Amino acid sequence: MKYVITGGAGHISKPLAEKLVVAGHEVTVIGRNPENLKELVAKGAKAAIGSIEDVSFLSQTFKGADAVYTMIPPNFAPADWKAWIGQIGKNYAEAIKTAGVKYVVNLSSIGAHLPDGVGPVSGLYRAEQALNKAGVNMKHLRPAYFYTNFLSSVGLVKNAGIIGSNFGGKDLKLVLVHPDDIADVAFEELTKLNFTGNSVRYISSDEKYATEVAETIGKAINKPGLPWVTFSDADALQGMLGAGLPEEIAKNFVEMGNAVNSGKMNEDYWKHHPSKLGNVKLEDFAKTFATVYSAN
Repeated sequence: MKYVITGGAGHISKPLAEKLVVAGHEVTVIGRNPENLKELVAKGAKAAIGSIEDVSFLSQTFKGADAVYTMIPPNFAPADWKAWIGQIGKNYAEAIKTAGVKYVVNLSSIGAHLPDGVGPVSGLYRAEQALNKAGVNMKHLRPAYFYTNFLSSVGLVKNAGIIGSNFGGKDLKLVLVHPDDIADVAFEELTKLNFTGNSVRYISSDEKYATEVAETIGKAINKPGLPWVTFSDADALQGMLGAGLPEEIAKNFVEMGNAVNSGKMNEDYWKHHPSKLGNVKLEDFAKTFATVYSAN
């Protein structure tokens, strides 16, 4: 089978491409920097160097593929982040139609059932809607909140002795996921290709209260009793701006956290709960957090 993978050597795209190559498939990986794709090329993948903002490049690269994996990479430059994300979805849809691709596995997010109010995920809603109009067999993967997002709190834990966000509380159960578990599901969907029309699949690795996240990470870094602090939106915004995030990005992240805190971000997940959770549990990720923590 011939596959095209967007996302370069990202945390999901790289292990996904590696798994497909090992399984004997022909894999082309799209990226902007050939240096970042050297390892994948050495393992047998082909590199297509170009921009996902270039529809002609995408159309040419997608041509002849049995299936394509699409994802929208982080970009902190746009003045309107949601609009930029939605536009990339439109680019993919146009290229897919032009190239005649029949199957697409698209990386979206939990919360993408909502047209607004969920930060950058509102952009992924727009991308999903655009892709649904491509007229192909489309599987949207909606993973939960990435464990790896907690790594941005290493400095906070070290300097203030707390971890937290503008969501939390003892009654809020968080839905969490590891990139490896997403790659496993993407591999399964791409190799089976047994989906038709437009459909959605939720992905999660673990479900824990915010206090359990703090407790587990605290234990891993030898800081028992590490507290989870739920910040106000204003404090969260100032913290992100102080860390150097552009205002547009920070405001979107605050909006997303607020949606998590209110429960609306995860409401559709609980209605369509996956039958099986992934393999990487919170305790497993806590070891990664501890490694990063000790290195900083």
